[in-house]
Amino acid sequence: MKIRLIYLFIFLLTAGGLASCKKNHYRVNTSSIKADIEIIRLEQDLFGTDPDEIAGKSGFLKSKYGEFLQLFSYVINTGEINDPSFGDFLAGFCTDRQNNDVYVLTMSMFPDLDDIEKELGEAFSHYLYYFPEKRIPSVFSCITGFNSSIITGDSILGIGLDRYLGAGCRYYRQLGIYNYLTAKMTPRYIVPDCMYGWAATEWDFSSLDYAEENVLSVMIHEGKLKYFQKCMLPETPDSVIFGFNPGQMNFCTNNESRMWMYLIENDMIFKTDQFTITKLTGEAPFTGYFTNESPGKAAIWIGFRIVESYMMKNQDESLASLMSNVNVQGILEEARYNPQ
Repeated sequence: MKIRLIYLFIFLLTAGGLASCKKNHYRVNTSSIKADIEIIRLEQDLFGTDPDEIAGKSGFLKSKYGEFLQLFSYVINTGEINDPSFGDFLAGFCTDRQNNDVYVLTMSMFPDLDDIEKELGEAFSHYLYYFPEKRIPSVFSCITGFNSSIITGDSILGIGLDRYLGAGCRYYRQLGIYNYLTAKMTPRYIVPDCMYGWAATEWDFSSLDYAEENVLSVMIHEGKLKYFQKCMLPETPDSVIFGFNPGQMNFCTNNESRMWMYLIENDMIFKTDQFTITKLTGEAPFTGYFTNESPGKAAIWIGFRIVESYMMKNQDESLASLMSNVNVQGILEEARYNPQ
């Protein structure tokens, strides 16, 4: 470890500054690529049905929603959809008073999903630009009892609309959800969350076989997911991509070098304990190692900056190659990351 760190210090001292980003680096021409997205609304089929008929409608729902219905059932804890009791469990979920009140609120906020369909279509047009061999998923919406924002499966993407009812939603207060989380539970975050969730499923950390799970590998992996998001959503502000408020965004921009050197000087980037990894990359109101003014997940922003620098200096590397690249040390070295 000491040898690697000494090499890293020498490397940082001799490396040049970050290459300046190309203007509109993330913008590509997708005008010839069409990704039509139609969101199928499970919540309407469930809560728009006479409660006495819900149990008997399970066959229709299985036919219409396929594997998504099973994923949804796991999220709301109604079990296997082929269980004889599934219809009754589902009816119980749909006749719950709070769930019905949330459905009314959801429909008042999302009477249609046209804007989301359009934005998702643009994002998946970029996806097909970078990954022409891939399929775009079938997309569904639902109400999950506040259990899940994004549901993913094989060619499936689900949106829990009840997790995007606005930061001031009274149910979030009743549930005791922290303000730093509810700030991101607004419609603006639906499509960015969809693209992050899709990428995190397509390139799952545990499936990629990184040499080691440590602070650096998690930073780089999450940085790749954020880089993917920006490629899919080139017009979306960084503050939304990262879930930072303006002050937190400014903190990262103004303290990039200090945060990186703190990690280096305190021998943190090769640490493997989950406590340190979570403190640096997990959800939190701030990153304790960097002061209360920092955002939670500040180290992920550093990981993104390393990945971005790497791609700027290796412009022949495709996004597909990057997402599958598990050579964390190689990415760091070739990034020549040296924030000033």
